[in-house]
Amino acid sequence: MLFNSGEFLIFFPIVTIAYFLLPHRYRWALLLAASCWFYMAFIPKYILILGVTITVDYFAGLGLEKFEGRKKRWVLMASILANIGMLSFFKYFNFANENISALASFLGWNYPIHNLSIILPIGLSFHTFQSLSYTIEVYRGHQKAERHFGYLALYVMYYPQLVAGPIERPQNVLHQLHEEHHFEYQRVADGLKRMAWGMFKKVVIADRMVVFVNPVYSDPSSFNGPALVLATLAFAIQIYCDFSGYSDIALGSAQVMGVRLMKNFDHPYFARSISEFWSRWHISLSTWFRDYLYIPLGGNRVSKPRWMFNIFVTFLVSGLWHGANWTYLIWGALHGTYFVLSALTESARARLASLLGLGGWPRLRAALSTLTTFALVSFAWIFFRAASLSDALYISGH
Repeated sequence: MLFNSGEFLIFFPIVTIAYFLLPHRYRWALLLAASCWFYMAFIPKYILILGVTITVDYFAGLGLEKFEGRKKRWVLMASILANIGMLSFFKYFNFANENISALASFLGWNYPIHNLSIILPIGLSFHTFQSLSYTIEVYRGHQKAERHFGYLALYVMYYPQLVAGPIERPQNVLHQLHEEHHFEYQRVADGLKRMAWGMFKKVVIADRMVVFVNPVYSDPSSFNGPALVLATLAFAIQIYCDFSGYSDIALGSAQVMGVRLMKNFDHPYFARSISEFWSRWHISLSTWFRDYLYIPLGGNRVSKPRWMFNIFVTFLVSGLWHGANWTYLIWGALHGTYFVLSALTESARARLASLLGLGGWPRLRAALSTLTTFALVSFAWIFFRAASLSDALYISGH
């Protein structure tokens, strides 16, 4: 079920009214049942995938509190393998198989394995990472294991953020799901306003951009430079309004019921650097990669070559998380390159700004930094949106 669907316009008020009418002790069951219904509107049998991973992580959480040392690490590894294994099978098997098949063909080998006819479960990347955050935080001792299976299932499946995030942490959400929330007019009104604003961004702005973006990107060779540039800029607006609008609806619908989800976007196109952009764009994902991949790799507490390696690995994995295609990997690599070059040239750019006399024009310097960052981000969006690598190369070369 999508937020901008007729079904949701019926689903949301029914669930919300029932939520406030029911006694607190039954509300978790209502929300869990509603979340299952919400998810099963896509492909009903895929609810079994969530059931398996939630069950694994429930017992993993209990084991992580019980065991120490090597056993504890093995329990965490089992949870990671179960979650990443499920994601890899549905999202990356065909991508890997196609590349192996192409390599085998190039080498003249006989490769008999064909692609599988499977559909990627909706929101799999999001709730996989949310599940992983639970077991990792229990392993680190930052979160108590949830002993109520229903509440853990609700944490993973909570319908406002099930499909497209934000990717939450158990410390923020689990205790809120246990708490009793009363109807408060101002909070409910603010939540509904946020939902309306998100719907406006999604339906009125993003969906209007699609009308121009899709024809150009579906057949880029039929268009010249100006049209390709305008379509790319339109896509930059489309993806922001689409994604941030969806996040606003998620945050607003949760707020109505008294649950505070984390902020996912903070005016990212006003960022003055790539690092600032990633502190404003898809915040729940960028902080997830920071805390669970970049810092464990060593972060910036290592030599400069190793730091550059850590940055590139993080952005490459981020690109692959977004989609199983070489275009997404290049998109991630571009942002990794931007990030590293920005850090390495910081002092040189400061000296250049001083030589040009920009130090006395802080607003002009800020505007130039913002425009440069937006231009770099928009160029990278070409690889994110293009249907193929050849299309992306054609558009970026024109």
